[in-house]
Amino acid sequence: MSALFDRLAEQFERGHREPLADLLNDANFARSETPARAAVLIAVTDRAEPGLILTQRPKDMRDHPGQVAFPGGKLDRGEDAITAALREADEELALPSDKVRIIGTTDQYQTGTGFDVTPVLAVVPPDLDLRPNPAEVEAWFEVPLALVMDANNWTQQEVFWRGEMRQYLEMDYEGFRIWGVTAAIIANLSRRMAFEELADGG
Repeated sequence: MSALFDRLAEQFERGHREPLADLLNDANFARSETPARAAVLIAVTDRAEPGLILTQRPKDMRDHPGQVAFPGGKLDRGEDAITAALREADEELALPSDKVRIIGTTDQYQTGTGFDVTPVLAVVPPDLDLRPNPAEVEAWFEVPLALVMDANNWTQQEVFWRGEMRQYLEMDYEGFRIWGVTAAIIANLSRRMAFEELADGG
């Protein structure tokens, strides 16, 4: 059994017992009344200092070129969020689903570009032989979990978009710009879970 998995699962269950106000969301920027359902995998590596697996999309992709993202994508017909997140992680990074221990789904995030995203938190073994699919992933990296879960490490930015100011979080990590939807999902999860206790092994 994994001590990290047990601690994460306990914090996850405790943090999701009550509704939480003012979670980040871009629903007010969405133009579609029926957003497409999507899912992403928040894969935490089971090591002494856990990491979070993120990808960078190819710069020539039609949607969100060059952006840092979680492995994930649209749900296929008949899929639930967990199935879709596992499938997409396998397609993008050759991350085998039998190596993933699911903790649960967290707060949905509606993007301004027409997606209703369900994040799926999970624990994976460290140092997996990940092989990025060049059609979907230009690079992948592991960012320290403690770094991204600390609100003090993010800067808040804003930009004029679709007729109003949109605020967003941003962080640079070893040349990778983590921002937008990915940053917001991380921030929402960090509000649900006491990561200071996790860092202390509590």
